[in-house]
Formats: sequence, C-alpha cells, structure tokens
Amino acid sequence: MRENFNRLFVAYKPTNMSSNRFLGQIKRKYNVKKAGFSGTLDPFAKGALIIAFGQYTKLFRFLKKKKKAYRATLWIGATSPTLDIEKVEKVEEVMPFAPDSIKIIADSMKGEIEYLPPKYCAKKVDGKRAYALAREDKEFELNAIKSTIHDFKILHYMHPFLTFEITISEGGYIRSMGSIIASKLGFDGALSSLERLNEGEFVYDNEKALNPIDYIDIEDNEYLGDIEDIELGRKVFIDNFKIKQEGLYKIVHGDELSVLEIVDGNERVEYILNKVKLC
Repeated sequence: MRENFNRLFVAYKPTNMSSNRFLGQIKRKYNVKKAGFSGTLDPFAKGALIIAFGQYTKLFRFLKKKKKAYRATLWIGATSPTLDIEKVEKVEEVMPFAPDSIKIIADSMKGEIEYLPPKYCAKKVDGKRAYALAREDKEFELNAIKSTIHDFKILHYMHPFLTFEITISEGGYIRSMGSIIASKLGFDGALSSLERLNEGEFVYDNEKALNPIDYIDIEDNEYLGDIEDIELGRKVFIDNFKIKQEGLYKIVHGDELSVLEIVDGNERVEYILNKVKLC
C-alpha cells in the first residue's frame, strides 16, 4: 500500500454507484491509502470526478473548478421526491410542446437564479444530512441558494424527454434545474439521466496525471528573502514579498508548494498550506 503517493487526475464515475464507493475502487486500483474526491456525484449520476492522492488532497479548495458543465435528460410529467428516477411516484401524461415554448424556456435559463436545493441532498440540517432526514420522512426546511447559469442549451426534445446541457457555478443542483424547467412548462419533472462533463478545467482524459500547478486558482507571488524561511516554515514578513496586496498566493520553492495569505491592515502573513511535495 503506497502511503506517500501524490497524484491529481479526473476519473469517470459510472451510474448506480456512490462517489465514496467509487473512490474505494480507485484506491484499490492504484494501491493507495490516502485519497479523496471533490464534488460529490449522486449515485445515479455519472461523469467527471476530481481525484487526489496523498498531499494533493489538501489542494481541492484551491483548484480551478468554479464552473461545472452537465448533460441531463428531463422526464416531463414524472413526479419524484428525489427529483430523479430513484423514487418516481407517478407519471402524468403530458401533451407535446411547441418548439417555441421550449425555446422560451431555454432562453429563460440563464443568469443568476434563486431556488431551493432538493430535499435529497448532502446539505446539513442541525448536524444531519438532508437526504438522511428525507429518507426518515422528517419535516425540515432548506434555505434558498443562488447559482449562476453561464450557459444553457437544448440538445434534443423527444417528448416527454428533454435533453439539455448546462454550465453552472460551483454548488449548483442540476436536479433542481430540471424541476424548474418542468415547472415553467406547467408540470412536475425528474431527471432520467445526469452526466458531469467537466469541473472547471478538469475533464476526463483516461485518468491522466495532472500537474497541480497548472490547476491551482491562486496568483503566484515571489519571496524576496531567504527561501529557506518558507521551506522551514519560519515566520515571514510582508516586506519580503514582491506582491504585498491582501490575498492568497502560491509560492513554488524547489519541488515544493506553499500557499500563504497576506492579511491587509495589520501586515500579517499566514501559512495556509506548507510544503506540499510536487511530483
């Protein structure tokens, strides 16, 4: 079992499998002990899943993955509390829609949108996952959230199934987007398929190892003092940095990476991440 193996890549999770179970398969495949993923996919969903081993698991929050693209098929007229085909309770017969109606809906699905997340989601309510409460038929409320839809297009409409692609900000719920589309047409709806095409700049490419430096969404800075200060984790001062403005910065020193934060006002510099080994 390899314990000090760093690797960043994109895997392709199949349908009918939880992200955690899929991660277990990946760990066994590569014979690694420490691994993690970013951006949970529902069991019925498939597609791109960012995987990291070893120290690279510390990098998830710094990666270029803010916009996510999905391809989904909406079953118009299907009612499901999960907003997907996992728990379809009834199906209403719906007459086909005119192409103009579909186009109007597509044109309305852009920009910032406020909505309720699905009850079956991983958000916590009083310390417990919402999906666990929903499965126990507990009463609870979720707060509305906002997402930005950067792009939306209809790929195919074969009644009662509507296939679309959507690019949405991080944290968006595509099952909710399907429900919103169906409600605009005057009916319930549930996703019959869902595929994540990419997470930001991360796309599936046969699990090819990625250089994390190319995918970290933090500006470079230069340390003008003795680089050994950072290598040893010593206290550092703002005057020794080329860029002195407030913010997060990455410093590459030799074959290691550190992330530091310059805190404006009191001229403080803090280590956020120190000495991640670059392979």
